[in-house]
Amino acid sequence: MITKNANLLSFLNDLRGGKIHYRLSQHRDDAIMVEVAVPGERWEVEFLDDGTVEAEAFRSDGSIHDASILERIIRSHSDEPADSTS
Repeated sequence: MITKNANLLSFLNDLRGGKIHYRLSQHRDDAIMVEVAVPGERWEVEFLDDGTVEAEAFRSDGSIHDASILERIIRSHSDEPADSTS
């Protein structure tokens, strides 16, 4: 069990040593997620109870949008139908 935790602690120490911002969260019962934000990228690194590490990187294509994209993002990811009225 200590070895599994050591991997997480070692990773956190490496991030802190590199002055890389991170946040801890838990979305699964069997894992701790480290969310990392660096310029142009966001990483989700999960340390699972069985010692497995899963990592996913999301990279920006460099496009900068104005505020008009916010409505489109919300509409495309909302659970409500597009023509729903409150």
